[in-house]
Amino acid sequence: MQAVRQPPRNADMRPMSRAIMRAHILLRRFSGYARTCQEFPLPRFSVLATVVLGSSLLYGVTSGGHTGLVIDTLAEPMGFAIDQVDVSGNSETSQIDILQAIYTVGAQTLPALDVVHARQALEEMPWVESASISKVYPGQVIVEIVEKQPFAIWQHGQDLVIVDRSGKPIVDFATTRYTELPLVVGAGADKAAADFLDYIELVPELKPRVTAYIRVGQRRWDLRLDNGVTIRLPENDAVEAAAEVVRMDRQYGLLSRDIASVDMRLTDRVTVKLTPEAMARREAAMAERARVARQARRENPA
Repeated sequence: MQAVRQPPRNADMRPMSRAIMRAHILLRRFSGYARTCQEFPLPRFSVLATVVLGSSLLYGVTSGGHTGLVIDTLAEPMGFAIDQVDVSGNSETSQIDILQAIYTVGAQTLPALDVVHARQALEEMPWVESASISKVYPGQVIVEIVEKQPFAIWQHGQDLVIVDRSGKPIVDFATTRYTELPLVVGAGADKAAADFLDYIELVPELKPRVTAYIRVGQRRWDLRLDNGVTIRLPENDAVEAAAEVVRMDRQYGLLSRDIASVDMRLTDRVTVKLTPEAMARREAAMAERARVARQARRENPA
């Protein structure tokens, strides 16, 4: 009689999936941690209360914006109060304004001083290009200022503004200072002045006589001289045209004559416009010449 073979135990069970195996492993680990924690004594109520109240206080201080006040309260008795502020690099910005900008941040001690916030407050001041702030414990603050450099006075409409080399406005021109700065007039003159003034340095005889650089149509320049004469320069080769005016003045005394303007915009000719007084005198002289000629013909008929 043939023996009946019994199927192995659990032969009808499917293999355990990886997810179930990982879950069993994590469950065993958690149980081990729980047994370990049971061996430690529970904290006292006073400790729990201190932790909870301290956390609540810290959250309230932070969310209410009182962190600096708390730090000041703790740091001042320890000798970290700000008692010395050294400022360098400022000439247009007063030291009082700098100190006020730093103290408006609200910190009274070095640990509470927000350097980034204080620097931003300084760089919002009109003359300040950039600023750096350093802490030197226990109570010193070092402030280094880099100020904007005035380049020209820009007139647009009735407004006068001091601008830097890039044309950015600094402050309104409302004092007797900086009168030696060049005056640039018209739309676009603030941005285009730096390049043109660099080129005009090549004509050193002319530059001291210029009282205003007038931008015309955002394309070209007129030069207003100290005797009221206007030199109209072309859009291209403006410096060469200015040099030609200097040559004619040196040779013929052009700019010393009774003229209103010298027009250099045409490449094949120079146009000189007389002043109204000179024009009146010229017309009177021509009329007198014509009268004398008529009288001569009457007295000496052909």
